[in-house]
Amino acid sequence: MKGDAYAVVGAGAIGGTLAHRLAAAGHPVTVIDTDADHVAAIRADGLTILRGEERESVRLDAATPEDYQGPPLRRVLLSVKAQATEAAMRWIAPRLTPDGYVVSVQNGFNEELIGQHVGTERTMAAFVNIFADVVTPGVVRDGGPGAFIIGEPGGAPVSERVRDLVADLQAWGPAQASDNVEGYLWAKAAFGAMLSATALADAPMAELIDRHRAAMYALAAEVYAVADTAGIRLEPFDAYDAPAFRPGDPVARDAACDRLTAWLRTQPKDRSGIWRDLAVRRRPVEVTTHYEPVIERSRRAELDTPVLSAVLEGLRALERDPSGMSEARLDALDALAKAAGEHTTAGKDNSDGRSAAVSPVGVTAIPAKMIDIPAEDDKRLGDLPIGPALTDAHAVAVRDWLDVHREAMADDLAAYTSLESPSDNKECLAACLDWLRGWLDASLGAPESEELLPRDGAGDILIRRYAGTGPSAASPVLLVAHYDTVWSTGTLHDWPYRREDDRISGPGVFDMKAGLVQAVWALRALRELDLPVPACTLLLNGDEETGSQASNEVIVAEAGASRAALVFEASADGAVKTTRKGVGLFSLTVRGEEAHAGLDPMRGASAVNEMARQVLALEGIAAPAAGTTVNVGVLRGGTRSNVTAGEAVAHLDVRVATAAERDRVDAALAALVPVDPRTTLKLDGGWNRPVFERTEGVGRLFAVARDCAAPLGLDLRETAVGGASDGNFILAAGTPVLDGLGAVGGGAHARSEHVTLSGMVERSALAAGVLAAFAGA
Repeated sequence: MKGDAYAVVGAGAIGGTLAHRLAAAGHPVTVIDTDADHVAAIRADGLTILRGEERESVRLDAATPEDYQGPPLRRVLLSVKAQATEAAMRWIAPRLTPDGYVVSVQNGFNEELIGQHVGTERTMAAFVNIFADVVTPGVVRDGGPGAFIIGEPGGAPVSERVRDLVADLQAWGPAQASDNVEGYLWAKAAFGAMLSATALADAPMAELIDRHRAAMYALAAEVYAVADTAGIRLEPFDAYDAPAFRPGDPVARDAACDRLTAWLRTQPKDRSGIWRDLAVRRRPVEVTTHYEPVIERSRRAELDTPVLSAVLEGLRALERDPSGMSEARLDALDALAKAAGEHTTAGKDNSDGRSAAVSPVGVTAIPAKMIDIPAEDDKRLGDLPIGPALTDAHAVAVRDWLDVHREAMADDLAAYTSLESPSDNKECLAACLDWLRGWLDASLGAPESEELLPRDGAGDILIRRYAGTGPSAASPVLLVAHYDTVWSTGTLHDWPYRREDDRISGPGVFDMKAGLVQAVWALRALRELDLPVPACTLLLNGDEETGSQASNEVIVAEAGASRAALVFEASADGAVKTTRKGVGLFSLTVRGEEAHAGLDPMRGASAVNEMARQVLALEGIAAPAAGTTVNVGVLRGGTRSNVTAGEAVAHLDVRVATAAERDRVDAALAALVPVDPRTTLKLDGGWNRPVFERTEGVGRLFAVARDCAAPLGLDLRETAVGGASDGNFILAAGTPVLDGLGAVGGGAHARSEHVTLSGMVERSALAAGVLAAFAGA
């Protein structure tokens, strides 16, 4: 071996490509990757690069972070996904030599986070535009040369270490040094936003960019507007002429787009890595993380980014269900771009006869981000913790204590699950709540006060108030859980609680009985280990599964008296939920005129026929790219096949991601008119839960939870979900809320419902850390 040694942390598409070329040039290279199969394949057969039909393998050292036994690290190329940067830097920092450095060879803006761990003097910036893919463990497909720019962070002059690294990377290709890496990163943020939008559909990138120029131009304009607030000088790279994509010269912009799409058609990859993560690997994408700085900076500058926000929301939806990929999502983005004032598309005809600015029937979008919740005032935000209160050692001690008591946790969940509590059985709900009161007494002792609020036709509400440790004038933290389930009385007879090793199944274990067990054991752990505990209000309701109609006013009142709320609804594959959709439940009734279908067919006015037309109109109200869905779940009409139908009824479930979309849907529903004037329409129902949009307070709580998770070895993620919870009501009261702190498992509302006991231990330890943070705030 010759030359300088390198550690490549993250041996995926970018890291694998660079590691291969450096090793082939004779540099000692060690790759560190969390994918044990990838590492094992590299150890066994070397790291392989595919170029067309050619294969080239090199031998190099490979290890997982847990197995690494090598020397301290001096030159680190960091190429993990953006959302894994924090965890990677926690591993790298104690192993980096005093004269070493870390280069962010990643997508997004990660230099600041790296600098927080190792200092800016040991941080280097890089811009990379390499098209590559990991196709199988140990094998990376090379997508050909691209741009690679290296420099010091913050626009500092090019240093000797930058020149040395650039020289070594000539083994890969034409790497360059620059004092304006930020200009390249922001230009790529605009280009990357376009590529992100193409992942919303299953079609080649070049074709989608070409057909949906309105959306693409709007995305670039939104990113550029944010970059301008920082005085960034945008740089062109590869075939992306960044300055030409600015608004103002439609001819130049169309020409630049023509060049870009022509170049993309020559690339070996016709779909983005984002698309591959969703459609092939079925894993979360990183772009929702690496656009956070863009969105945050836009908020501070009071700039709207409606199209970029819609793209990110669409990607979050596809993380949950990739089958929802559709070019209709890009059609809706085009409509959103036009509504937001982006009118500079050429609107040229395309080969398939579609116009670049055509939108689906009935789709209009409101660009303004209207949040219908009270603003979180400075005092309320000031009551939130700014970081963990437990030391890393204390956090681990809590987890270890809970692990010792895991069997007792399982016993509690078994006893709780054995009590059926369907939302529609008042007697069962009362028996379950009576058991919960006794269990809470045994687990936490008598509360400072208790309120049992009877509800007609629903489960009663239990409110218990517990004192914190030490004197405190702060408002309490609200802990929220529901004890009703969707499972009918008698379900336990043929589907009882069952435990098989780490897996626990049974009606309601995931949604959400394990969550309450975890919350109580979190409080127990803090008390037993003499760690700080905040004042808490525990609220249990028995009608959440039917919309919390009998409890939402109480929930809102308690939220108003609390500094923040923790909702122990189940997690989304381990992620907490920082965005939830608002839910509307409506029924549309069409009334027509009955007649004999054979003797007098022309006299009748069919309500069924009219309803068919209205269903198509309702479908047109949906705007998937904006997160709006309209589902006609139940449809019935008529009496007999030989009678023209006199009435038809449709029941609708509407989900919206923003208050602006809710207002648009309201207006669209109100504007429905019958096609057949002999029929009439009647709309009933309304919005069952308000929109839960990620606010500054929600973001702060997630940041605290993420930091509390790190000592436990957890890379906590956040996500947006289509389902609603009582957290929607709480946030609408202006109280910051962290939702999804409950169980790890799956199968909500299905016979596959399950949790893991190991997950209960981890999440209970996480909850303890978050609670302790409030006690230390």
